[in-house]
Amino acid sequence: MTYLVIVAFLAIIGSLVVALVFMLRGGDPGEAEGNAPRKNHMARALAFRVGFSILLFVAVLISHQMGWIQPTGLPLQR
Repeated sequence: MTYLVIVAFLAIIGSLVVALVFMLRGGDPGEAEGNAPRKNHMARALAFRVGFSILLFVAVLISHQMGWIQPTGLPLQR
């Protein structure tokens, strides 16, 4: 489970870096308006980040339900 979380975090950070690169690069001034798919790279990278985050959250929930991970923290005192 630890390796899955590490890989998911690396995928999330990687997609953020890709989105940053596309944001900083921007569109070429000489580029024609007919190249609309080129402009969607940053939005696609951010959509992948959201997807990876949701996938990680669902994996943690399923792992908890299956008993593969146990919650830790402060015990309740009454």
